[in-house]
Amino acid sequence: MIKPLRRIEIPESLGGERLDRALSLLTGESRSSTARLVSEGGVIVDGERVRTGSQRLHPGTVIELAEVPAAATAAQRTTLQAPFEILHADDDVVVVNKPSGVVTHQGSGHLDGTLADALAARYPEMAQVGEPGRGGIVHRLDRGTSGVLVCARSATAYDSLVSQISKRVVRRVYAALARGVAASPTGTVDAPIGRDPAKRTMMAIRADGRPARTHYRVVETFDHPAEASLLRCGLETGRTHQIRVHLASIGLPLLGDLAYGVADPFGIGRPLLHAHELAFRHPSAGTEMSFEAPIPEDFAEALRGFGSDPGVLAAR
Repeated sequence: MIKPLRRIEIPESLGGERLDRALSLLTGESRSSTARLVSEGGVIVDGERVRTGSQRLHPGTVIELAEVPAAATAAQRTTLQAPFEILHADDDVVVVNKPSGVVTHQGSGHLDGTLADALAARYPEMAQVGEPGRGGIVHRLDRGTSGVLVCARSATAYDSLVSQISKRVVRRVYAALARGVAASPTGTVDAPIGRDPAKRTMMAIRADGRPARTHYRVVETFDHPAEASLLRCGLETGRTHQIRVHLASIGLPLLGDLAYGVADPFGIGRPLLHAHELAFRHPSAGTEMSFEAPIPEDFAEALRGFGSDPGVLAAR
């Protein structure tokens, strides 16, 4: 059980300050330590436990610090529950191969056991980079999506990568298995995406949505045990659920995607979408860096089920 250890009242001088920074100043602990305490549920603000350090404080706000038992820390849970492969690491960036089933960062219903937690456990300085609870994460993959993503280990690297993504110079290519056959071997879906007004956890194509563009190329088509296509999809933008929404909109719903697509014929149990390739400029050296995440076994199993060789993507 979490036991209150210390009660602090926010002084006038810290009015308007962020919670994680105020705690660091008042306790003498590092900001990464206070950010982790917040994310693990060890901070109570005016009687309510909080999980993000970004909220601004008012003079007189009462904060209670609590003890999180070591055996129950998010970092330790994450070590067991969020395995991931490091493809590259240096002082600026970490490039990882995220398995399906792992949540990238904190969000609604997912407060620990995330990739961000696992990275902070291995590289503690990352807890201070970027948004609280999303330490070092500059772009995300859906829980069911596997593959490569780059994370920042410093504020400078974070700013550089965010800028590259906003300028659309980061190359992101996905492998997708979709039901049906495209009308053309190549194409572009240019349709704005916004929150679905009927289902707030989902996205939809909306006239008032944010611009979104996905390029695709058909790699291979199948007719047994279902009509399907293996696609290479390139992101020009990076909206939430973009590929899933765009492919469904042109009659090529993702196999295994029960939200926007259809069940897969092999019972894989997750959207058959894999972030296969990623290229960006190194934040410090300025050199072009390119990475591939190998096709995971469940995706390869589906390809073999269609009579295809999983190496077909490498051959391009």
